[in-house]
Amino acid sequence: MRHKKDAPLRSDAQRNRERILEVAVAELTLCADAPLSVIAKKAGVGQGTFYRNFPNREALVLEIYRHEMQQVADAACELLHAHEPERALREWMDHLARFAMTKAGLADAIRQATSAPGSPAKPEPTPVASAAELLLRANEEAGTIRPGVSADDFFLAIAGLWQLDPHGDWQSRAARLLDFVMDGLRAGAPGRR
Repeated sequence: MRHKKDAPLRSDAQRNRERILEVAVAELTLCADAPLSVIAKKAGVGQGTFYRNFPNREALVLEIYRHEMQQVADAACELLHAHEPERALREWMDHLARFAMTKAGLADAIRQATSAPGSPAKPEPTPVASAAELLLRANEEAGTIRPGVSADDFFLAIAGLWQLDPHGDWQSRAARLLDFVMDGLRAGAPGRR
């Protein structure tokens, strides 16, 4: 027997939830302390509807985090279907950089939501790690990167992305960093001389 909370949302309720998330991403990206009442108003929903979906700020912020991580992860499959593995990996890295830089305000909201005593833990970026593994394995099979690179290795190599100033010239710096990482991944690849 399904519990009520597991039942699928009606289409209008699903649209309300998606609209709240869309507005919340925009507002919290601009200001980590954006009032929930402003988010509800801009989403065109009443306070009751808002709080039925997200009983508190922490629930909203963590759902945004999960949603955004899933978007980044889903992009990996889309890119692999559209491009050769090597190009898909490099474009996904750009996607990850854009996410990291444009969501700086959101990162502050996530830190606030997960740092207070008794607050929920930040979810692990499992879908993103799985997406990285998918891209790395596709490239390994194609012989375009060195064998044996794990998602952990990959994220350690690109960790510098999170050190860039999102208000500065991050695009060119991120591109240089990611090009260095791609060069390192290619070194020793069986398909290279």
